[in-house]
Amino acid sequence: MTVNELVKNLSLNPVILPDGDRMVKGVYIGDLLSWVMGRAECDNAWVTIMSNLNIVAVATLADVSCIILAEGVTLEEQVKNTAEAKGVNILATDKTAYELAAALARIGL
Repeated sequence: MTVNELVKNLSLNPVILPDGDRMVKGVYIGDLLSWVMGRAECDNAWVTIMSNLNIVAVATLADVSCIILAEGVTLEEQVKNTAEAKGVNILATDKTAYELAAALARIGL
C-alpha cells in the first residue's frame, strides 16, 4: 500500500506529502524518539503524538514511509518546512493511537 492509499483508506489529513507514492510495509507506534530510531523499520508508518522538530530527524534516520500524528496533534511551521525539505511525509488524525492502530490492523498493516 502507498502513503496516498493509506490517506484515502483511513481518511487521514496529509499535512506534508512530498512522496505519496512511497510504499508502507508495516507500522511502528512509539513516542520515545531513541526507541523509535532503534526499532522502527524502513517503510514503516510511524504513529506518534510527538510534534517537535526531532521527529523529522528520526523519520529520516529510520527511513519510515510516513509519520502519522495521532490525537489531533498539530505542527509548527518550522517542523512542516523541515519535513518538506527532507521529503518526509506527515499525516494527521484526531483518532487516538489505539483507534489508529486498530484501523491500521483492519487494512492489513
